[in-house]
Amino acid sequence: MTTTDTPVSVLGLGLMGQALAAAFLRAGHPTTVWNRTAAKAGDLVADGARLAPSAGAAIAAGPLTIVCVTDYPAVRELLGASDVELSGRTVINLTSGDSAQARETAHWAEKRGARYLDGAIMAVPPAIGTADALILHSGPRADFEAHEATLAALGTVTHLGEDHGLASLYDVAGLAMMWSVLNAWLQGTAMLRTAGVDAVTYAPFARQLAMGVADWLPGYAEQVDAGSFPAEVSALETDARAMTHLIEEAEALGVNAELPRLFKVMADRAIAAGHGGEQYPVLIEEFSRPGKE
Repeated sequence: MTTTDTPVSVLGLGLMGQALAAAFLRAGHPTTVWNRTAAKAGDLVADGARLAPSAGAAIAAGPLTIVCVTDYPAVRELLGASDVELSGRTVINLTSGDSAQARETAHWAEKRGARYLDGAIMAVPPAIGTADALILHSGPRADFEAHEATLAALGTVTHLGEDHGLASLYDVAGLAMMWSVLNAWLQGTAMLRTAGVDAVTYAPFARQLAMGVADWLPGYAEQVDAGSFPAEVSALETDARAMTHLIEEAEALGVNAELPRLFKVMADRAIAAGHGGEQYPVLIEEFSRPGKE
């Protein structure tokens, strides 16, 4: 078969599932779809998809099945149905969950004869099918490579490693990054609005600053991996004094200061532990232990 001759089945037709199936259709793959509410398949069927009468029939339609449903219990319910035969099939689960669920589901599926990859979608539905859509996969590399050309219809696909939990871990790590950046921007926006500066005016400055901070990451990553944090730019105790200024300014302006107070609490603990003269990434020690109530 040529790359575009590879049949694909998609289980779950929420907004993301519909986008996945549509991308396979655009790439020329014979695409079978299934959803509990069959009406959601209407546009896809009009574009050439085949609607299967059951999840089992969809899986039987080809060698590769993509699952994108609400959660991991729903995945097991679908794949565990009496009419489902998993032996010899490759299942790629793009349902959101945690790393423990990914590993448990991989073991569960492999006991039933499936080749199983877990994945995470780092994109919104409209980006699916473009290079901007990053699709993460983890599990046996051979299974990923066997279908890599087909999966490329979805966007930029990558294999993270043999551990089935890696895609979920990268997913939540990415969410931590995303929300931290957005929350910091909102904090600054709230403060500047008290002086009549609107969000649109502040956004270009904030973007430039965020990109500059991103450039620090490779060097800081080397310090984290080496466990050595020489103060090449600024010592943590200096950063902590700046955090105090941020907190005081927010409070004076009547703006919520909970977020900068959290920064300061963690920095103060590290300083009390003797790390005040080291560089900011030394806070990895605080992030690597359970939070305090």
